[in-house]
Amino acid sequence: MGIIIIILALIVLSSISLSYGYDPLDPYGNVTISWDFIDQSNPDTYDIRVSIFNMQQYRHVEVPGWKLEWTWNKSEVIWDMRGAEAVEQGDCSWFKGSGGGQLPHCCMKQPVIIDLLPGTPYNMQYSNCCKGGVLSSMNQDPSKYLSAFRMSVGNFHVNRQGSNNSFDKLNLTMPSHFNLGIPGYTCGDPFLVPPTRFPADNRRRWTQALETWNITCTYSQSQASRAPKCCVSLSAFYNTTIVNCPRCSCGCQGLGGAKCVKSGDKPPTVLQLPTSHPLVTCSQHMCPIRVHWHVKQSYKEYWRVKITITNLNFLKNYSDWNLVVQHPNLKSVTQLFSFNYHPLTPYGNINDTGMFWGIKFYNDMILTSGEQGNAQTEIISFNGDECVMPLPDDYPTLPNGANIITAATFLNLSLLFFSFLFLALLAPPLF
Repeated sequence: MGIIIIILALIVLSSISLSYGYDPLDPYGNVTISWDFIDQSNPDTYDIRVSIFNMQQYRHVEVPGWKLEWTWNKSEVIWDMRGAEAVEQGDCSWFKGSGGGQLPHCCMKQPVIIDLLPGTPYNMQYSNCCKGGVLSSMNQDPSKYLSAFRMSVGNFHVNRQGSNNSFDKLNLTMPSHFNLGIPGYTCGDPFLVPPTRFPADNRRRWTQALETWNITCTYSQSQASRAPKCCVSLSAFYNTTIVNCPRCSCGCQGLGGAKCVKSGDKPPTVLQLPTSHPLVTCSQHMCPIRVHWHVKQSYKEYWRVKITITNLNFLKNYSDWNLVVQHPNLKSVTQLFSFNYHPLTPYGNINDTGMFWGIKFYNDMILTSGEQGNAQTEIISFNGDECVMPLPDDYPTLPNGANIITAATFLNLSLLFFSFLFLALLAPPLF
């Protein structure tokens, strides 16, 4: 029975894919931008609080972080910001002699806003700012899934024929065409929601925004990258064959965009390389990440699997990585070594999906390709989601004399969605 369960675990059904913008393992996941008009005490300006919530169960906002962009609908300018900054100030020369001699922080029609870095001086910070634009998933680190900043905005009327420039009468007007600046994400139109409430006086008093608008941004893997980023290899104690990642899983040697270093060769420095493609160890699959799943033991009472995650990318460390897996027996997980675990239950009481990640300061970072570029664990009964998988007919077969039931046969008996998905924050290169 244990061996039959193992074979069932290796059946692939990829008819549902997050490549099309829908993730069956996190069907309600998104990044939500909350836009609060919070103060209009100054007749010439109003204050806005912008909050970015990563409402995804396991997907990170990775380095280099979010880069929020929108289009003003009138002649708005940003006079001041806390917790973030505009990439470009723009042409503010026509403000000379206005605003008490102070130039605005940004005069761009389409400002691009970035988060401040950790360690920013206190007088420039704002609550939940200064993470460099990086956001954790909700499960992995709930304290780091939110980023926020505050800005002072005014509408300015320009009289280009004279010097009597003036402020327009203020009204609360939402900008449009929001963009997170992260590959794979698409943002919808703003929509009005109930005003956000803010605690004060040790939560004995509550204030609220004048207006609150939300913008929902969703992710599509096919828009983020044309090539997969990881693959899966398989082995089992009952078969000496190692089923490698499929050939050309993430690219093919010699084709455009597929750069690799042969075993024993020294990789070039970062300055000699384009940044748009990874530099990997030469292999038949050419993937930056390989996940190896090895069935170690199978008994009547339980079966044991060892997972090894190997970084084959010379240019990036993978810090705060996580692995999402799906298997009907995840509800029976009894013991886990070296990894953290959190069950994902997107469909109520169906407990067949789980999230695994490294232990802080132990194996939460997988270093660049080399001897230290791997993390591994032993767990009981699990399966996973969307890297490139070997074909079912290539899975390790049972030993001679056993009651052989092939994966192809089980495709007609069971519909189990199986693939591996490796998601990680990308740390800066070491060299």
